[in-house]
Amino acid sequence: MKKPVVALVGRPNVGKSTLFNILVGSREAIIEDTPGVTRDRIYGTVNFKDMSFHLIDTGGIEISDGSFNEEIKAQAELAIDEADKVLFVVDGKEGLTSSDYVVRDILLKSGKPVIVVINKTDSKLFKNHEYDFYSLGFDEYVNVSAQQSSNIYELLEKISDGLEYFAEEDDDALKFCIIGRPNVGKSSLVNAILNEDRVIVSDTPGTTRDAVDTKFAYHKRDFVVIDTAGMRKRGKIYENVEKYSLLRSLKAIDRSDVCVIVINAEEGIIEHDKHIAGYAIEAGKAVVIAVNKWDLIDDKDRAIKDFTKDIRFQFQFMPYAPIVFLSALTKRRVHTLMPQIIKVYDNAHKEIKTSLLNNVIMDAYSLNLPPTYKNKRLKIYFSNQVRVCPPTFNISVNSKGLIHFSYKRYLENKIRENFDFEGTPIVLNFKNKGEQ
Repeated sequence: MKKPVVALVGRPNVGKSTLFNILVGSREAIIEDTPGVTRDRIYGTVNFKDMSFHLIDTGGIEISDGSFNEEIKAQAELAIDEADKVLFVVDGKEGLTSSDYVVRDILLKSGKPVIVVINKTDSKLFKNHEYDFYSLGFDEYVNVSAQQSSNIYELLEKISDGLEYFAEEDDDALKFCIIGRPNVGKSSLVNAILNEDRVIVSDTPGTTRDAVDTKFAYHKRDFVVIDTAGMRKRGKIYENVEKYSLLRSLKAIDRSDVCVIVINAEEGIIEHDKHIAGYAIEAGKAVVIAVNKWDLIDDKDRAIKDFTKDIRFQFQFMPYAPIVFLSALTKRRVHTLMPQIIKVYDNAHKEIKTSLLNNVIMDAYSLNLPPTYKNKRLKIYFSNQVRVCPPTFNISVNSKGLIHFSYKRYLENKIRENFDFEGTPIVLNFKNKGEQ
């Protein structure tokens, strides 16, 4: 099921980021506190009652020297384009400005459902502007104070009203997405996989583009490949906003079983590559790293060793991800990708017998007893697998407060040594004895 998307838009300094942090809150992620992933984000997941939705934060839109900041405007337009509902944040302390009306015009043109969120209503100055905001012409308004966390519940009620999950078709097909920053060759790789030009590849500004789902068969098995290269109905500036190209990746990741993270061999690894990979792991998805444009590299044998070493260093948070070197343009080594996609998918769905798992965990415990802390030592009683995608294990202990991250990593490594979980994250949940 696809999660709905909600976007936060507005001019600068109206409190969007504060509101974003309040709505997203602190959530536990698979790669939490893991070195190698930059944690700043422009979107998160909000859970409210039985609803879950993606929340996008955008840069502030304003008029500067009589003209728009085109890049910020493009960012916001992309967020609005992707959203099922928009939160238009305005400043209750300062009132409306010409920039607010610019945002209003963009929103009215989009036709998306809009909730006007009047922030900073705890200020005494709010009364001076209280009724001005209704001139914006929208139907729904909510007064909040993000700083004071007031009226957030009412806002969440309004957001969730009418939002719904979207059913996916082809539920029996293995879905994989091709994700990565702009210009790494995602659409070309899709074309190479399909062995036909079913996806438009063009650098011409104004080319109509969209995320493209293509169903195909491989070895008598059904697949759906999701290409995230396109930025809908926009020219070059729209596509080159790298941070916001993540929005396409987010939706594709959400819908996929496997994520193929494409890296440009010619340019090497940059921080944005790690951003994208981090979100795939955080979503619990199986992954394959595809190093594209390999035809442009000299001394390929030596380069493979060096590039593999660099990937393992840069992507320390996913040492289990298989790496495929290929050229989408020449189609060399493209045949090596599909077997890896199938393998990591199967590994993500793997179930381990409880008796085998307990043998591995207890043997690991006996070989390397955890250190004592305040004269107490961690004891492990029982382990079992509770779900797949990603494989998740509950481990019953005497006190989960005695778990050190290094010992958790040790146990994960022991599980991986004994069972093939290449390409998929695994989750270890430690629970006190008797805890459900």
